[in-house]
Amino acid sequence: MSRFSEQLSAGKFVITAEIAPPKGVDTQLILRQAENMAFVSAINVTDNQGANMRTSPVAVAATLIAAGYEPILQLTCRDRNRMALQSELLGAAMLGVENVLLLSGDHPGFGDHPQARPVFDVDSVHLLEAVHHLNAGHDMSGRPLSGAPKFFAGAAAMPAAEPFELMFQKFHKKVLAGARFFQTQAVFDAEKMSRFMAAARPLGVPVIAGVLLLKSAKMCRFLNERIPGVRVPPNLIERLEKAADPLEEGVAIAAELVRQAHTECQGVHLMTLGQEKRIPEILERAGIFC
Repeated sequence: MSRFSEQLSAGKFVITAEIAPPKGVDTQLILRQAENMAFVSAINVTDNQGANMRTSPVAVAATLIAAGYEPILQLTCRDRNRMALQSELLGAAMLGVENVLLLSGDHPGFGDHPQARPVFDVDSVHLLEAVHHLNAGHDMSGRPLSGAPKFFAGAAAMPAAEPFELMFQKFHKKVLAGARFFQTQAVFDAEKMSRFMAAARPLGVPVIAGVLLLKSAKMCRFLNERIPGVRVPPNLIERLEKAADPLEEGVAIAAELVRQAHTECQGVHLMTLGQEKRIPEILERAGIFC
């Protein structure tokens, strides 16, 4: 059992952060980023985040394990068919990966290789089911494995997406498919998060709230225009516009969001986009000490 899963099972408020693999093979860059996250429960390793080509997340996860960190491997359905996804998962298990976050993935048209053909042979619900089969000792075709993995599988949720009923229906399907934890997209509306948690709590699956460090009003407008399910409200955009130092105001906003999540959720996932050194400050200002 992974340390991350043990902490969630024990009811500890977990803190996770994320590393985007480099576009290259510089392992020192990975390790320098990880040094700023030594106190977190686990480090998410993204999979061609934003449909931008980067180094294999399996290789980065293995690098983190070798250095003594616990990763959460993200795996998307965008780039691989069901055979490749299962192979990737089994390879990751051989390298010591236990925690996986299974996602559909952004369409290639949003990234740096827009001419790439998307795969989407299966969706995130089917991939959760595939992991359940692998853990049980057989592949998606029912054929036995020579040694089964022990994955702790999670999925994504979008509490701010509308209509709420359709979003929550997908959430419930993921629970039934075997999701053991959820990580949400960035949520900036406390009422929407409370509505979501009121519906999610009876299902008994831990929810880790996504907290994104806002750096500028321009960034907020980009999120509102380009990222489905994410909505930065006007009052936060106005705060960033009026701030003498928008990044400092973004840190203050992130701390407020962490404080709110602490009353509702089982953890927070901090997305700081190159500002990992600010994570301890965000947590301290939220009243959560590393």
